[in-house]
Amino acid sequence: MSHDLVLYSNSAFSSPYVLSVYAALHEKGLPFEVKTVDLDTGENLTEDFARLSMTSRIPALVAGEFSLSESSAIIEYLEEAYPYPEFKTVFPSDLQQRARARQIQAWVRSDMGALREERPTTVIYSHKNPQPLSTAGQQAAAKLLHVADTLIDEDANFLFGAWSIADVDLYVMLNRLCANGDPVAPKIQRYVDRQSAQPYIQDWWSLARGIRSI
Repeated sequence: MSHDLVLYSNSAFSSPYVLSVYAALHEKGLPFEVKTVDLDTGENLTEDFARLSMTSRIPALVAGEFSLSESSAIIEYLEEAYPYPEFKTVFPSDLQQRARARQIQAWVRSDMGALREERPTTVIYSHKNPQPLSTAGQQAAAKLLHVADTLIDEDANFLFGAWSIADVDLYVMLNRLCANGDPVAPKIQRYVDRQSAQPYIQDWWSLARGIRSI
């Protein structure tokens, strides 16, 4: 399959869900173009963008005449449209581990709202939040760190032995705490540092810093 792929991001490059798709495209070795949408001015609500994103949300992926929004759906599409072994898989090969990876993806998108609000992704590349977590934020952080402690081994390896897209999604949630200076266990910090070292992860946050400095 050969398509000109275009990934639509928010103009601030702050969305962890766009990053998840961005990582999948890089890991699969797929050439793609990034275009931005200004959410602050409501550009995502225009008729033109609605034709590309049924939900008027980012990320959106355009593949030839086909377009799709919602990061999990996009990643599933990429996995099937560009399958292993010709392209790298972004999910574990084992059935149960693959289900666990999808569980992690769904969880970080639907839970821990207080943590996402009080430790937005901007703490990763810009100003930190000096305020302590609220009670709800503390509860969300405690749940996140408990799950991470269960999943991450003492050597801070990838979750399922080899990289999967779940590593990116969990990494961003954990880095909300690490980058802000909130306390985490040493192995959690090592895991976050390992994910942060990925060249395309560094490139992504560099884009965000560049926009922030303008």
